[in-house]
Amino acid sequence: MTKSKYRFNPESLSFDKETHSLAKKLWRGFYYFLASAIISIAYYIVFSFFFDTPQERGLRRENEELLLQFELINKKFDHISVVLKDVQQRDDNIYRTIFEAEPIPNSIRSAGIGGIDRYSELEDLSNSEIVIETSKRIDKLAKQIYIQSKSFDEIVGLAKRKEEMIANIPAIQPISNKDLTRVASPFGVRIHPFYKVLKMHSGMDFTAPTGTEIYSTGNGVVVDIINSSRGYGKTIIIDHGYSYKTLYAHLSKIIVKPGQKIKRGDIIGLVGSTGMSMAPHLHYEVRKNDEPINPINFYFNDLSPEEYDKIIELAAQSGQSLD
Repeated sequence: MTKSKYRFNPESLSFDKETHSLAKKLWRGFYYFLASAIISIAYYIVFSFFFDTPQERGLRRENEELLLQFELINKKFDHISVVLKDVQQRDDNIYRTIFEAEPIPNSIRSAGIGGIDRYSELEDLSNSEIVIETSKRIDKLAKQIYIQSKSFDEIVGLAKRKEEMIANIPAIQPISNKDLTRVASPFGVRIHPFYKVLKMHSGMDFTAPTGTEIYSTGNGVVVDIINSSRGYGKTIIIDHGYSYKTLYAHLSKIIVKPGQKIKRGDIIGLVGSTGMSMAPHLHYEVRKNDEPINPINFYFNDLSPEEYDKIIELAAQSGQSLD
């Protein structure tokens, strides 16, 4: 049984029973419904802003775990990068130096990955910035490892040819010690015997009697024979491969022919004084990439430390070249 409501009537000084029309009841019901809806929406907004749903908490936890994993992965990348950098330095400064190979340019080792749209499909992901950055590091590291792998393949090939390279590179004196009178002039700036001015002397002069035998200092192929009345006179040039060549000048006689294969120790000619020469001697050059370098560093196969010191002492006694 519903309770009736009464309202005091000041005119009749009595309580009159309240009666409501259907429209008023509907309006009141709608009012209560609207108020409840507004309150519910307000509660939902407040709770959703300050409190996570179980699903949101799960997603947030998963997101935090992913970020932590990316952070750990990037720390591993840092460690791997340090190790790879050490390997690259060893490769350039030790392995490739031993086998006479040029270091790999840093521009090649550190080159980026091409393609401006390479990571466009990752831009719509949550945490896209860290995902893209990690992907870039993976790609760069993979490329550096590939380049290093190819470098090691080259080093392995050079190692297999090491025996041949050792046999080819100049490693003995072009004139026997017993036939060596003295080292007339070493590598470096010297007084020219004819012009009497300081001039770069690009080889070593070995004084010896005319007709003294001259030996090839390494395996190779005769690439040039020069017969001239000026300059270096009668000259032999041998290509030893691996960017090395040797030159033998002022000969009295040439025994070899162009294109002839030569072994270390083979007699290739005889000492003379042809061309612009002050006295019988051999002018000997070692060239690397067609640039003269000091031959005194290439007698390690037949000189003891004492003999090496002696030849340096002999060389230092002369201030003038013979050609």
